[in-house]
Amino acid sequence: MRRGLAITSRFLSSGATTSIEDAIAARGAPIWFQVYARKWEVTQALVRRAERAGSPVAVITVDGGAPTNWETFLRLRRTDTLQCDGCHGRGSQDFGARTPNYAGIDLSDPASLNIGGVTWDWIRRVRDTVKMKIVLKGILRHEDAKLAADNGIDGIIVSNHGGRVVDSGRSTIELLPEVIEAVGGRLPVLVDSGFRRGTDVIKALAMGAQAICIGRPCLWGLGAFGQPGVERVLEILRNETRAAMQQVGAPSIRHLTPALVQRA
Repeated sequence: MRRGLAITSRFLSSGATTSIEDAIAARGAPIWFQVYARKWEVTQALVRRAERAGSPVAVITVDGGAPTNWETFLRLRRTDTLQCDGCHGRGSQDFGARTPNYAGIDLSDPASLNIGGVTWDWIRRVRDTVKMKIVLKGILRHEDAKLAADNGIDGIIVSNHGGRVVDSGRSTIELLPEVIEAVGGRLPVLVDSGFRRGTDVIKALAMGAQAICIGRPCLWGLGAFGQPGVERVLEILRNETRAAMQQVGAPSIRHLTPALVQRA
């Protein structure tokens, strides 16, 4: 396995309302840092900050750069009386003011938060900027998976951003086998988007994924019941996964596939 990437259970988005320093301090252990590809100077500052804070992995999100066609959102926005500017603000300066990971970064350029011209040269530039391990999130083609392995990337996440970026795209569980075949065991493959049950989890593990990332269900639990809601969501997933493993005769997750990476 290239540079021995170990799987952790927690990511923090660069757009979170908690800083990477505070999140690591609260957990008492390092966490991965998810960075949306931005203007180069902004991306560089973010990954360097995460490295100084002790984060071992930068998860570079490479999808979601183009405008999205959120028809339901546009249709219902007219009936929503909430003032979204109170949280989201207007423009990059307001965004930076409410997201502490951007503190001290110059966002005066209106294009600061636009996705940069992400190429493989740009990715290599990120990789060479810090000593952190680099994971690419948003890989949806076996060709890109192979290129990631060829370019020294430490891991990839097969992700379509929960299906909310590209209409009519293929599901990640459908794409997973061809991506795993393309990398040929040269780097770990994680997967997310649409995993809601324990049975979903063991399907992906049986196909060869090293880990499954859970996002939206945790947000639902948080919105409904706060921290106990998040804990309950994870408990349900663990219980369902355990039950599903027993039903298929797997005494442990490691028996589902021989290619699981080392656990942190």
